[in-house]
Amino acid sequence: MTKHDQLHRFLFESHSVRGELVSVSEAYQRMLENHHFPQPVQQLLGELLVATSLLTATLKFNGDITVQIQGDGPVKLAVINGNNLQQMRGTARIDGEVHATSSLHDMIGNGYMVITVTPTAGERYQGVVALEGNTLAECLDAYFKQSEQLPTRLFIRTGVQDGKIAAGGMLLQILPGAQEGSEEMLDHLVQLTATIKGEELFTLDAKEILHRLYHEEDVTLYEPQQVEFRCTCSQQRCADTLVTLSEADLQEILHNDGKIDMQCEFCGMHYVFDEKDINEIKATKTERLH
Repeated sequence: MTKHDQLHRFLFESHSVRGELVSVSEAYQRMLENHHFPQPVQQLLGELLVATSLLTATLKFNGDITVQIQGDGPVKLAVINGNNLQQMRGTARIDGEVHATSSLHDMIGNGYMVITVTPTAGERYQGVVALEGNTLAECLDAYFKQSEQLPTRLFIRTGVQDGKIAAGGMLLQILPGAQEGSEEMLDHLVQLTATIKGEELFTLDAKEILHRLYHEEDVTLYEPQQVEFRCTCSQQRCADTLVTLSEADLQEILHNDGKIDMQCEFCGMHYVFDEKDINEIKATKTERLH
């Protein structure tokens, strides 16, 4: 099994601290392959992909998670949707010019981050935090502090490996009911983890990374979970959306274009419906109602 596109969980046996490590390459590339985003936007989506994977693994639930950034800058939205199976997709909406040297705040402007957790069973949760940090990792650190969750630190790296874009990251979190002195130990582990380089995350296996960072610690590494790109769009979902439109709107689009072409903003897939398709969809809807 490849060391790329995997999420690893690990535990410091002598301390009340857990960790996660993720590296994504193929899933990251597939997420971007049907888009033509500027390089800084590609990097931001890679950071969001890593963050979403790490956040999902901290939640013991079955369901979906969405991490999105919105603002008044040229990048109006950057979003990743994921789930507990580590199936991810993402996209961005751009209305303005993004320069090669654009920072997070150059792209987003005055904005905020929204984290939405939707369990298969249970109540939906949403947290919001202003984008006050200089990096996505700093903004997420602020989110954990603001939401009074367990002390948590994230480290995110993006770059190019073997001519292809790659991203990776690590997360450290104090366990519930942690013993006294755990925050001091977390600070120590944070200092060690901050030395991780993107090249190490992209090329080394998890065991080697943990040994390099924490060779004086007793660390247990668990079996990895695969991370993959997967879009949830389908012909049926598009058809379900079409039946919500008014008859006048449908006829106007068909009259002007001769067909309705719906494109998924995540994967770029096109779903085309002609007048015959629309009539069949409406007939199916009528049958359901009766």
